[in-house]
Amino acid sequence: MSTRSRRSRPLHAETRLVHDGTLRSEFGETSEALFLTQGHVYTSAEECEARFKGESPGFLYARFSNPTVTMFEQRIASFEGAESARATATGMAAVTAALMGLLQAGDHIVAARALFGSCRYVVAELLPRFGVAATLVDGTDLDAWRKAVRPETKVFFLESPANPTLEIIDIEAVAGIARNAGAKLVVDNVFSSPIWQKPLQLGADCVVYSATKHIDGQGRCLGGVILASEEFIQTHVHTLLRQTGPSMSPFNAWVLLKSLETLPLRVERQTRTAGTVADALAGHAKIPRLIYPGRADHPQADIIARQMTGGSTLLALEIEGGKAGAFRFLNALDLVRISNNLGDAKSLITHPATTTHQRFTAEERADMGVSEGLVRLSVGLEHPDDLIEDLTQALECV
Repeated sequence: MSTRSRRSRPLHAETRLVHDGTLRSEFGETSEALFLTQGHVYTSAEECEARFKGESPGFLYARFSNPTVTMFEQRIASFEGAESARATATGMAAVTAALMGLLQAGDHIVAARALFGSCRYVVAELLPRFGVAATLVDGTDLDAWRKAVRPETKVFFLESPANPTLEIIDIEAVAGIARNAGAKLVVDNVFSSPIWQKPLQLGADCVVYSATKHIDGQGRCLGGVILASEEFIQTHVHTLLRQTGPSMSPFNAWVLLKSLETLPLRVERQTRTAGTVADALAGHAKIPRLIYPGRADHPQADIIARQMTGGSTLLALEIEGGKAGAFRFLNALDLVRISNNLGDAKSLITHPATTTHQRFTAEERADMGVSEGLVRLSVGLEHPDDLIEDLTQALECV
C-alpha cells in the first residue's frame, strides 16, 4: 500500500485484517485473487534453478507455497504480531507439524492434560510411537510443570482456554518455566481466538490455530496456521511442511482471507452474546456448574484479567442428570444445533464425552474434567434473547 509510508502511526489491527499481505495482479482487482494453480513456469532454466535454490524469490509449487496462501499467511501473521506464519490443511496438521518439527526420538514433551481429544492423541499416543516421551500435567499447577521437566524436555504444549472445560493456564508463567528448562512453548489459541489473547506477547514461542473455527467462522472450509518467529519457522516448520505436504488449498486460503476481514466483528458480537447467555443461565437449578471466562466466578478469573482482553464465544455447562440429562437437553433444543464444530455464526452445542473425547476411558475423561453431563456451547450471531429462550425451554426437559 503506497500510503503506508505517509502514515504517522501504525495501522490498527482491524485495518490490517482488511489490507495486509495483499498481492494484486496486473488487473488491479479489489478482492484478493484466487490463484488456483498447482505450479508455475519460468522464463529460463537458469531462473528455475535459482528459484529452487532459494536464490531468486518467487513461487514454485502449491505444496511449497501459493500466492493466495501467502496472502493469508502474511495477513494473519500481521494481526497476531508474529514474524512469520505457515498455513496448513487443518488445525490438527498445524498442531502435529509444530510439535514434530521440534521433537525427535529421545526427546520429552510436557503438556497440559486438558486437551482436545486429537491433540491429546498426538501428545500421548502418536509421539511416543516415535520415541518421544510424554508427560501430562495439571496445566493450572505451575509446580507440576516444574516437576515434570527432565534434561531431555524440549517442548511444552497447552491450550488456554482448554477444550472443552475452558480451563485457563497462566501462559506467561508457563513460558518462563519452559524458558528456564531450555524448552519451547507451543500454545493452541483456538478458544480465545487471536482477538482476545496474544500468546506470543506472553512469552510463547509458537501459536497454532484451527482456522476452521473462528477464522472461517461460517462452517465452510478446513484450515490451520502456525505462527512464530522467522527463525522458528525456518528451523522447525518450513522444511517439514515442504517435504511432507499438509498444505492449505488456495481456495480455502481465499475463503479464509475474506473471513479475516470480519473476524473482529463476529468474535466481539459472539463474545458479548456468550456473556449475556452465561449470566442468564448462571444459577439455573438444572445447571450445577457453569464455566465462562468472562465471569468473575471463573476459577482462574485473576489470570484471565491479566492475559485476555475479552472472554470467549464458548461456555461449558454441567447439566443435571449426567449423560441422560445432557441428551434430553440437547434433543429439546430448537435453535441451537448439535454439532462438533465451534466458532461458527450459528450456535452449536456438543456433548464431549460421546464425541470429541469419546475414545478416552471414563477415568481419563474425569482426569480432563470431561464429565457425562458436560456440554460445550459455541455461541453464534443470533440474538441473545432467542438463544436464552431456546436454552431455557430445553432445560425444562431435563
